[in-house]
Amino acid sequence: MACKYVYWISTALLSALYLMSATFYLTQSDTVRQLLGQLGYPGYLVPLLITVKLLGVAAILSRISVGLSDLAYSGMFFHLLLALSAHLNASDYAGSVPAFLGLGVLVMSFTTQNAARAKPSPYAASRQAGT
Repeated sequence: MACKYVYWISTALLSALYLMSATFYLTQSDTVRQLLGQLGYPGYLVPLLITVKLLGVAAILSRISVGLSDLAYSGMFFHLLLALSAHLNASDYAGSVPAFLGLGVLVMSFTTQNAARAKPSPYAASRQAGT
C-alpha cells in the first residue's frame, strides 16, 4: 500500500516539474532561449522541448501503452541527466537542483509503478517485491 502512495506522490511531483517547466518555456521563451544559449544549446530546441515535456507527462499519466510509458520515463531520465550535466558543467549549481530532484522522483516513480498500475512494466520491480 505504501508503494502506491510513493508512486502517485512521486509521479505527481515529476509531472508538476515537467508541466511547470513547459509552462515557463511557453511564457518566457526569450529568456529560455538566452539561458539555453548560456549552457551551449541552440534556441530552436525550445518548441521541441515544450512538446516532448508535455507528451512525456501525458504518456506516463495516461499509460495508454506500457512501452510508451517506459519510453517516456527513459526520455525523462536522459533529459534530466543531461540537464544536470549541463548545469554542473556551466558552474550553475543552483540550476542543477531541479534536475537532481527530478532524477530522484523519477527513479521513485519508475521503480514503484508496478505496485500502483494494473498493467505491469517488465522493466520495473515486480509487485511481489514491493508488497
